[in-house]
Amino acid sequence: MNSRKLTTRFVFPLVAILALSALTHAQSGRRTREVKPPALVPEVKEPTPKPATVDEPPPVTAEKNQDYRCTDDGTLARIIDADDKEEIVVSAKESDVGATISAKPKPSYTREARRNGVQGFVTLKVLLSARGKVARVRVVKGLPAGLTENAIRAGCKIEFKPAMKNRQAVSQWVTVEYVFRLADFSIFTP
Repeated sequence: MNSRKLTTRFVFPLVAILALSALTHAQSGRRTREVKPPALVPEVKEPTPKPATVDEPPPVTAEKNQDYRCTDDGTLARIIDADDKEEIVVSAKESDVGATISAKPKPSYTREARRNGVQGFVTLKVLLSARGKVARVRVVKGLPAGLTENAIRAGCKIEFKPAMKNRQAVSQWVTVEYVFRLADFSIFTP
């Protein structure tokens, strides 16, 4: 009995210790993560504003029935004064030979308009001056998301032969329409 008492006295506590240690070292199948000390929060710098690209100058909101003057740098200048007094403007019926457009550049789609799926027509009245330059652009019907402004910029680049009356070059208003369809402007075109 002595040996039996001795065995039960030492074996049972030993089994209990082994069972408890096995439970504490058992794994659930997950790897243990190392606890890292909290890192210092890096200083956040404010993003620098992106300069305007050549395709998309700073946004200008073109309004219906307003006249705009073309500028050399591609910006739009709204005309507040009345029509120029020295410029002779005649209608197509009054002229002997009407103004002839030789080149009509296509406007570009803006990223915002492409992202929002904006499509439609922009109708402009363009004053083709006797000097061979576009004098004014008037918005008849516009579109949002910068498409009207891009149409005005394209209208400013129209190349033409001025209207003639009595063998003299005269200015003439011409209606120009630009169509914006997403199918025509793929994402691969500039």
